[in-house]
Amino acid sequence: MPEVLLDVNSDGVALITLNRPEQNNSWTPELEGEFYEVLGAADRDPLVRVAVLTGAGRMFCPGAGGGRLEEIAESGIDYTGRPQFIRTLQFRKPLIAAINGGCAGVGFIQAMMCDVRFMASTARLSTAFARRGLPGEHAISWVLPRIVGVEHAMDLLLSARTVTADEALRIGLVSRVVELETLLPTAIDYARDIAANCAPEALAVIKQQVWTDLEAPLEESYERALRATEAASRSASFREGVTAFSERRPPNFPGLT
Repeated sequence: MPEVLLDVNSDGVALITLNRPEQNNSWTPELEGEFYEVLGAADRDPLVRVAVLTGAGRMFCPGAGGGRLEEIAESGIDYTGRPQFIRTLQFRKPLIAAINGGCAGVGFIQAMMCDVRFMASTARLSTAFARRGLPGEHAISWVLPRIVGVEHAMDLLLSARTVTADEALRIGLVSRVVELETLLPTAIDYARDIAANCAPEALAVIKQQVWTDLEAPLEESYERALRATEAASRSASFREGVTAFSERRPPNFPGLT
């Protein structure tokens, strides 16, 4: 069985599932390789407009497991030839996390690199790194403060404590908390609405704007927005958006090439 599943529905929503339920979807180099192959395929597929990431079974992803930590403790980590995790941030389409269960370590990083996070009320989160003798991995020290601020990021990284769904919602780690049985349908409905009503080209540019502008001066961000808007105003997506609005019908935007 594949360790990462990809299912694209007719609405343009891709469901990406970490598929090692017997091992609680623990992260391995093999799963990592499959994950980035699937993510790349979804990025290239013009039929995919939005993606939802979740875990099979009762867990999202607790990080490394199945003896992997013991192997690392014996021989250390060698990242040579392995994909950079920032490729998750560089996925051009909206990526929605549906956190169905335990989420820690590398699993926590992948969830934080999604654009929007939905969480089951019974799920739990932890950075976990400090309690394993590790620093913040894969630029989580860059991503996390931009989601929840420096104070909360320091708290979560230094203590590596467990966070409930209610606290995750309160401090802004996640956008929605719902019951487990409604988690995936809720996330997919949200993705379906974006896929049906938002232009893929605009979504790709907006994602790039948000992450780029976090490090940019206001004037630079403003100028970049002007250039992007000028280009978009001449696009087929803009013409379709205006026409659909005027005709009071659902838009039929072209896919992302």
